[in-house]
Amino acid sequence: MQLAKPVGRNASAVKYDILSALTVHALSGDKHLQRSVLRIIVLITTRYNWRNNELSIGRQEIARLWSVNERTVKREMAKFRTLGWIAVKRPAARGRVAVYELDLKQMLLDTSENWATIGPDFRDRMMDEPEPDTNIVPFQAKPAPPDAEGGDVWAQVQSILHGRDPELWASWFQHLTELDRVGGVAILMAPSRFMADYIAQKWSGRLLAAYSRVDPSVCSLRFETAD
Repeated sequence: MQLAKPVGRNASAVKYDILSALTVHALSGDKHLQRSVLRIIVLITTRYNWRNNELSIGRQEIARLWSVNERTVKREMAKFRTLGWIAVKRPAARGRVAVYELDLKQMLLDTSENWATIGPDFRDRMMDEPEPDTNIVPFQAKPAPPDAEGGDVWAQVQSILHGRDPELWASWFQHLTELDRVGGVAILMAPSRFMADYIAQKWSGRLLAAYSRVDPSVCSLRFETAD
């Protein structure tokens, strides 16, 4: 996924996409997640400079916006830093508040499981798979499950992944290709850097578990991309 900069001609659309992804992600979780995401959205909509990727705000002002005390602000901002959503760009100094930067791509990575809730057009757009320019709505056939009968190791791995979760397989794993297996490392190709990063971050364990049932010598994964 190449995140478009939220400036210029399409700035409004990019901003709405990011806020939509965050909002739907929040509503999919419990009250603690909802409150945390609502707090980050408040910072974005009230104080964030999209062009410069800067959030200039003091702890006292954040506490006022969130209707909490500064101790809660300190704890919540530390949580956002751990998630990789916020980083300190310039620390606070005498007479000057801290300046933070937001990692919008990491936010989108962490919300991508909920993109389909907004709609397939949103999911495809965020994955850089634009819809064809036509008024005809194509029939979306479900992809056929992998055939592991007499297949190689990768075909069997794909079959295991499909059997465990067909929808997850259709969204992510079916797009992978095995390039090689050497020295205990399975080298996989993904169609985009976003997909490679996301699967490596979220689903490496499931891939290795599937490999362990077919080729236990595989103990790690390496991802390459076509782009």
